[in-house]
Amino acid sequence: MKLLLRNIKQLLQVRDNSIDKVSGAEMKSLPLIENAWLLLKDGLITDYGPMSNMPDYQGFKTIDCTGKMVLPSWCDSHTHLVYAGNREQEFVDRINGLSYQEIAEKGGGIVNSAKTLQQTSEQDLYSQSAIRLEEILKQGTGAIEIKSGYGLTTEAELKILRVAKKLGENYPIKIKKTFLGAHAIPTEFKNNKDGYLDLVCGEMMQKISEEKLADYVDIFCEEGYFTVADTERVLEAGKKHGLSPKIHVNQFNAIGGVAAGVKHNALSVDHLEILNDDDISVLKGSNTMPVALPSCSYFLSIPYTPGRKIIDAGLPLALATDYNPGSTPSGNMNFVVATACIKIRLTPEEAINAATINGAYAMGLSASHGSITKGKVANVLITKKIPSYGFLPYAFGSNNIDQVILKGKTLE
Repeated sequence: MKLLLRNIKQLLQVRDNSIDKVSGAEMKSLPLIENAWLLLKDGLITDYGPMSNMPDYQGFKTIDCTGKMVLPSWCDSHTHLVYAGNREQEFVDRINGLSYQEIAEKGGGIVNSAKTLQQTSEQDLYSQSAIRLEEILKQGTGAIEIKSGYGLTTEAELKILRVAKKLGENYPIKIKKTFLGAHAIPTEFKNNKDGYLDLVCGEMMQKISEEKLADYVDIFCEEGYFTVADTERVLEAGKKHGLSPKIHVNQFNAIGGVAAGVKHNALSVDHLEILNDDDISVLKGSNTMPVALPSCSYFLSIPYTPGRKIIDAGLPLALATDYNPGSTPSGNMNFVVATACIKIRLTPEEAINAATINGAYAMGLSASHGSITKGKVANVLITKKIPSYGFLPYAFGSNNIDQVILKGKTLE
């Protein structure tokens, strides 16, 4: 399909030369072209420029973007989109005073979701997950990472990753897959954590590797879940099976997991609601992307990742949804961008950078996604008529996306 977008009020995140990520003060800059055009052909970004020098293109379907912004689609680098059922009762329990940890100790939380998923057929799981995926496509997400971790048995973990793989085959979105068997300790291993880790690092990883079901390995490094030593063990085992490291870390406590992630060259360290000066120091000079999940903080009423402190220290920051049934039952990246501005005090420029180019980096997709660059995948959003791009986070409760284009085709 050939598409020509013309009369664009502002074409955002224009990078003539492909970059990996932006850090520190660079995040305050959002390169753009006023009164622009954008050419999409064969699923790729082909050319762009100001209307004053637009060639006389023929044979292209034209979209008039007068008064509208165009920017790259959102890159959501942390989700658990493939899950079964919901945990709405736990939501009510939290309103009535129970903490996330107390609910987990009662048999709720991740273990509760795992029991439901284990009893759900692969086809039913696919159907439930496809509904969620279709919703976030309409909200502008064009690349996503999906983690396992709500299975906690070999067959259930494989089921999640098979569904994620199938979704990627059937929908016009790039899906990166992460094995998160070490998400919690299942009930049958309650007093035998090492035995469960043997299963995670042995049979589970072996079968995932054989079926080529995952790109990354992850672990929940947190008090009451898995230690720093456990984390190093899982990440090492993952690397032996060709899985690059990521970590859930510092959600409730800082126990040294960030340093372990950097030591193992983790692509990203995610959550970081609790972050100390040592964590900041160890991230400096690393290739590891800090990832904030503000809608998780919103839903659980826990502290927000100190994104302002991270950026002011010269570091990069990515934003993601953490879409999951227990702590963030939403995959709306527009809300994430707005919440990052409202609660974490990111500027609109920083938030858009964090949700596009830096989100792409956190999935290993910088070369193909996250910016308006010739040769990158033609994934873009067309906003409604808005006064400025700052209006996107300002009008946090409104849907300001007019059209979504994925792989060069308008989303129906």
